[in-house]
Amino acid sequence: MQGEASVDCLVVGAGVSGLATAFALTEAGREVTVIDAGVPGCGASHGNCGTLTPSHAPPLAGPGTLAKVLRWMLTPDAPLYVRPLHAVRRWRWFLGFARRCNARDYAASARAKYALLADSRARIADWIDRYRLDCDFTESGEDYVFRTARAFEDELTDLPLLRALGIEVEVIEGAAYEAQEPAVKPGVAGAIRFRGDAALRPDRYVAELARVARTHGCHLFERCQLRALARSRDGLVADTSRGRIRARDVVLATGAWAPLQAADLGLRWLRRAIEPGKGYSITYTPPALRPQRPLVLIEPSVCVTSWRGGYRLGSTMEFSGHDDSLNERRLAALERGAQAFLQQPFGPEVQEKWCGWRPMSRDDVPLIGRVPGRDRLWLNLGHGMMGVGMSAGGGQLLADLITGRPPALDPTPFDPARFA
Repeated sequence: MQGEASVDCLVVGAGVSGLATAFALTEAGREVTVIDAGVPGCGASHGNCGTLTPSHAPPLAGPGTLAKVLRWMLTPDAPLYVRPLHAVRRWRWFLGFARRCNARDYAASARAKYALLADSRARIADWIDRYRLDCDFTESGEDYVFRTARAFEDELTDLPLLRALGIEVEVIEGAAYEAQEPAVKPGVAGAIRFRGDAALRPDRYVAELARVARTHGCHLFERCQLRALARSRDGLVADTSRGRIRARDVVLATGAWAPLQAADLGLRWLRRAIEPGKGYSITYTPPALRPQRPLVLIEPSVCVTSWRGGYRLGSTMEFSGHDDSLNERRLAALERGAQAFLQQPFGPEVQEKWCGWRPMSRDDVPLIGRVPGRDRLWLNLGHGMMGVGMSAGGGQLLADLITGRPPALDPTPFDPARFA
């Protein structure tokens, strides 16, 4: 693609959210072109743990979050770490986040997130079945595992909210859990099982979304960077590194890169809405003894997942801006956390060490909908740690809004206007 092209729908960003949106639009009969500054799936979804978890509806900002942030601010390998100087530079975002750390806003964000996660969980299973997506999908459920009674009891306080949302919850005492799961070491205080959760291999899922989108007529251009957007008489004109593209509708699905583009696109308010939250993972060849389903090891905040030929430790949250350095100290914290819980915490060979940025909105709810005051410009970003799990539901919701179809979900909680 060089010179100038005219397209129907232009999706900027070939991560999991952009590709899911592109696919949903092609299913609705629209002609779609996707561009990405890199290659499909090179962002946060690559190193994701691949869990599909309506159980993870509660947001990061909660009644006890500020105490954790302050306690861990001088501990660079803590599960939740905010670099002090960065917090000063980005004080507006952090102030907005801090204001959400209360019970009322916590419950409101959880309701919105659950609606999207549950819709997406069912929709992903449907897409996998109908389009034969080869991504190691399994309806496995997921377990939260605890080593201390205090952490176990603290988590139990969330169960009334989760059950009110419709999440199936099973509480298991420590000795009973050890008998069920031979991969854990003795000393488990308790576990919580979420049978409705599922898992897949995230890089394969993204690759399969790209494949089925292409088979439905979607055009995908790699290493094509968006530089600017301008209005035109019948839509928008995108200035890219590979030429100009005229489009009837444009979707921005650029994840954690959105704040960097905000000024160039005339969306300065977006920089105040989204903050990159850095996550880490290590992928190994599988150990001989691995858990029967995905685990979240609560005290160190480590997620454990596996698939054919792969085994991954991941999670943690670091607020340090767009710093792309791979911090070995934080990777080592993942391994230490797994060692405290598991008989065989890692596999024999390391396949990959990874870090990437999740696009965290101030309220931990994604921005899905039309940009205020900008006809035909749409957003699908800000999914935080749930990009894979929200992908199909978010893509379908935005496709419904663009095409004028009645949406399956109430779009109000996701409206970008709440930040503009």
